[in-house]
Amino acid sequence: MGDVNKVDNDSILSDGNIPWDDLRDGTVLVTGATGLIGGALVRVLSAANEKNELNMHIIAHGQNSIKGEALAQELSLKFICEDIRNSSMISDLKEKSDYIIHCAAIAKSADMVSKPADVVTVAVEGTKNILELARKRSCKSFVYLSSMEVYGKTGLREVCENDLGYLDLSNPRSCYPESKRFCEMMCNSYAAQYEVPVKIARLAQTFGAGTSQEDTRVFAQFARSAIAGENIELHTDGKSRGNYCYISDTIRGLLTILLKGTTGEAYNIANPAASLTIREMAELVANEIFVGKINIIVSVPDDIQKRGYAPDTNYTLNVNKLKALGWTPKYGLIDMYRRMLADWEGR
Repeated sequence: MGDVNKVDNDSILSDGNIPWDDLRDGTVLVTGATGLIGGALVRVLSAANEKNELNMHIIAHGQNSIKGEALAQELSLKFICEDIRNSSMISDLKEKSDYIIHCAAIAKSADMVSKPADVVTVAVEGTKNILELARKRSCKSFVYLSSMEVYGKTGLREVCENDLGYLDLSNPRSCYPESKRFCEMMCNSYAAQYEVPVKIARLAQTFGAGTSQEDTRVFAQFARSAIAGENIELHTDGKSRGNYCYISDTIRGLLTILLKGTTGEAYNIANPAASLTIREMAELVANEIFVGKINIIVSVPDDIQKRGYAPDTNYTLNVNKLKALGWTPKYGLIDMYRRMLADWEGR
């Protein structure tokens, strides 16, 4: 399959729905750039800058200095290593910020159980700092990365952007979706009071080329087990339904929202064709990706509460609102796995 990441970048750059020229001579800040999505964004923006001669200035932010410095050297961009809760980041950043994509968050499930206060403060204090930056620098467009987890428990089988359900505030694991909800409200408050042009992207689980081989989410666990020739071990009965999207489809969605979205609006980013239960995903990996070489077993661990699994859901995300902006997903779940595995093998 060759260099999957390069193929993905080329596919994004050739998307005629993205008005690349809008970024000409602009400055783009991407927070959380040492994560999967933020890193993919800065690589695509850097490639678009070179290909289209946009004279764009890209600033990457993150807390992982090793990854960030490597990224800065690879792409010849400015990297800021800073805790996003530190408000001095705003005063220290001298450049303008025409476009901001705010990806920074604590997103590991185990951390949501062991460090719920950190999850909340990184989300709320960090988002406030970045919104203040957007306000003071007259930002042209701002995208906040939220999550499908904001929907909580709902009896609906298909969920649109206004279909919020129930969150249990007594459960510390709710720190993640509830802080995302609050940040969405803060974004819309800044839009209403200060005219900050904020758009919200509610992401399904995103993976593909570029995903860490140490990723702890179930899709990566299944892949590692299969590669090792080990049976896939389910820690639950696998009835919860997941929603997924390939990394390059997500990046195209984010750029579409940044450049074509409406201020104050939320947009789901998912591939409805890649909506299935955990059990169905395990069967897909075992039977279709690895052609029956392994089996599936259920083994509920004693420490399951410490693993931070999200409450069971049974809905599919509706993406008609984003499709109305000209976006459509390209890759289904089998392709998502095959491209991720090709990338892992290529490393």
